[in-house]
Amino acid sequence: MNKILLFLCFPMMVLAQKERIAGTVMNTENEKLSAVHVTLYNSKNELIKELKTDTNGGFTLESIAENNVKLVVKTIGYSLFEKTLDLEKPEALQIILKKESQEIEGVVMTKRKPLVKRKVDRLEFNVENSNISSLNAWEILKNTPNVMVNNNVLTVKGSTGILVAINDKKVMLTGDELKNLLENTQGDEVKSIEVITNPPAKYEAAGSAVLNIVMKKNKIEGYRGVVSSKYIQTQYAKAVFGLSQYYKKDKLSVMASYYKGMGTYYREGYDYVNYAESQTRWISTMNRKDKNTNQNTLNFNVEYELDSLTSLSLNYSGFFSPKSHGIYDVPTQIYNSQDILESNYRTFNDHQSRSANSSVSFQADRKLNKKSSLSWINYFTGNNSGKDQNVATHLNFAGQPSREDNFLTQNKADVKLYSTQLDYQWKGDQWEIESGTKYSFVKTNSTLNFSDNENGILQYRPEKSSVFDYKEHNFALYSSLSYNIGKWNFKGGLRAEMTNLEGIVSEPYDLNKNKYWKFFPTFYAQYTTENKHEFGFSYGKRINRPSYSWLNPAKSYYNLFSYFQGDPQLKATIIHNLNLTYSWKNWNVELYYRKELYPSMEISYQVPSTNNVVYHFTNIEKGQAFGIDLYKNFEVKPWWNIIVSESLEHNENYFNGVDGILHQNKVWSLGSNISTSFTLDKNSDWKMEMGHRYYSPGVQGPFRISSTWSAYFVMNRKFFNKKLEASLVFSDIFRTTGQKVVTRYANQDNYFLDYTDARGFTLSLKYNFGNQSVKNAKTIRKTSEQDRL
Repeated sequence: MNKILLFLCFPMMVLAQKERIAGTVMNTENEKLSAVHVTLYNSKNELIKELKTDTNGGFTLESIAENNVKLVVKTIGYSLFEKTLDLEKPEALQIILKKESQEIEGVVMTKRKPLVKRKVDRLEFNVENSNISSLNAWEILKNTPNVMVNNNVLTVKGSTGILVAINDKKVMLTGDELKNLLENTQGDEVKSIEVITNPPAKYEAAGSAVLNIVMKKNKIEGYRGVVSSKYIQTQYAKAVFGLSQYYKKDKLSVMASYYKGMGTYYREGYDYVNYAESQTRWISTMNRKDKNTNQNTLNFNVEYELDSLTSLSLNYSGFFSPKSHGIYDVPTQIYNSQDILESNYRTFNDHQSRSANSSVSFQADRKLNKKSSLSWINYFTGNNSGKDQNVATHLNFAGQPSREDNFLTQNKADVKLYSTQLDYQWKGDQWEIESGTKYSFVKTNSTLNFSDNENGILQYRPEKSSVFDYKEHNFALYSSLSYNIGKWNFKGGLRAEMTNLEGIVSEPYDLNKNKYWKFFPTFYAQYTTENKHEFGFSYGKRINRPSYSWLNPAKSYYNLFSYFQGDPQLKATIIHNLNLTYSWKNWNVELYYRKELYPSMEISYQVPSTNNVVYHFTNIEKGQAFGIDLYKNFEVKPWWNIIVSESLEHNENYFNGVDGILHQNKVWSLGSNISTSFTLDKNSDWKMEMGHRYYSPGVQGPFRISSTWSAYFVMNRKFFNKKLEASLVFSDIFRTTGQKVVTRYANQDNYFLDYTDARGFTLSLKYNFGNQSVKNAKTIRKTSEQDRL
């Protein structure tokens, strides 16, 4: 009889074992929360199940035998959520967590999400609602963990091969143009900075690391706007004026912004060159002053939801600087072996430059079913720049009659890039698959026209002029797989890229053609303990292709005795990255090793026979570095934070010198960034921050670079119910960011001193108008397509 009863009840028991609970965890701002602890208890308050939410805030609890259970959801910074469930009446759960508040010394303070969050394949630096959101995007990068900005050059873990992206779209700017764009990007529009030292297969393999700037999405219904102005005083004054406008209604979201910058830019420099052959010492003073009264930054973005499954977005961004003008007066003194002035010359460099950059992108996203989606991204970038200079030199050499020399150059460069990418994603409870393909085409044209008065009259010199045409096709396939099992997260991927390039130089004629396939594997593993200790491991192979301007072999003269030259035969650099990470309670520690084969960089060398100093882009033999990074956010009080970011690295560069010998340049270097911030009122409307950055001596090829440090102070205050915001920033307070760069080996003996005019103050004002309050998100009515998911 018992066996019969057991047989009859068996189907019911099986069904009972198949009860499941599924849900999504979000905050009050409709942001999906990952890695949230979800637990289930029975009627005796005994633990039945536990897990963490996935990257989309989702969770599924399966094989539950009991009907009446208690669900508990908790994570740091949010109030505890509890709910009793009756599984006889199953329901889809949408859990909204509220930020935890606590009352201290009569002031109510609301905790915000951690400033730094470690993910399996990247480090996320949350900017919004922090003190530094009052700065521009360039200054925010200076405060980002693992990122250093030394002499206006971005580095991550000592490497300069950085790919900068905004919302995962590559920025086709480098150097001063990139700096100008980011300086005109307001910090309160930035949500987070993602530091990806081993980028996954989805990202193109170029660059040793990726810095992805994630911009905020407009969540406020209706119309609102921001008017801003900024005054910067360094050696000379600068200003930026801007207007940002936002509109959101149902399925449509539009954003447009315009910023106009103007000012005078100054840079101080001194060059010292010792020629052992002639026993002379050449000293040049280069105080460079450029005026630019018309810098324009434009951004436009429109997003539209066709239905609950399909969304479209169109983005335009542009930077236009029609004229930057300056006249450099560069005196050079020449001393003999007795340190007596014997000769001199004076150079007047009258020049002007212009640049225009436009990027257009279109993206379509489609949900195929509950677990899979498809994205199609297209973008086009055009970059046009030019520089004209008229260089006059008065020469007064010992034993020679005084004479005048004059030459003119016209440099033009035009870069066009088109790219299309198709991405597929499937995400289950534990597994995630990403796969896609990408094609890009780059075409550049660089022209140098040179004229001089060597024959007594100013005339065009075709043998010193050049045309450089370059084309590059890239085709890529990638796939990656992620697996989440309890405390372990794994992710691995493989990217294959085919490169087909052709470079043609007109004078002297040179043709460089190359076609190759390269494979780029990546692997990540992360383990999280019960006490939230996170251990991670990652490996990635990368490639750093030289910038297009580095491939141009035409000599671009600064003066009679100094010029810049690229190399059409530059090799791509292969990079291997290996990282070990540890995170716990805002402690972030990372051990890393980097190996670079044929790294490309700018070096300088002196030519005794002509007394020339040549600035040349070339490949050195190899480079390698290993080190440790530490980042910690100390919350001393709810209103007082201290951030410590330290980096210790051993860096080695091996280069073939002008003497034909392989030289080694190595150094232990320390980078330190310590800051403290205060919230001075209960409404978090008044904030203050101060700190310092220090970089010990470093190396770059044959260069040895001196240490530098700077101190800064930031004050930010909001008025009139947060509609008016004022910021005051003091930077490089003690004028200590100057550097000395030395080359000394074989017969090379030179150095230069460089200061980029960083000391000054910035006063910013912003006024918000229109609707500023976030309303409850409207429920989007399901379409017939979504009902079938």
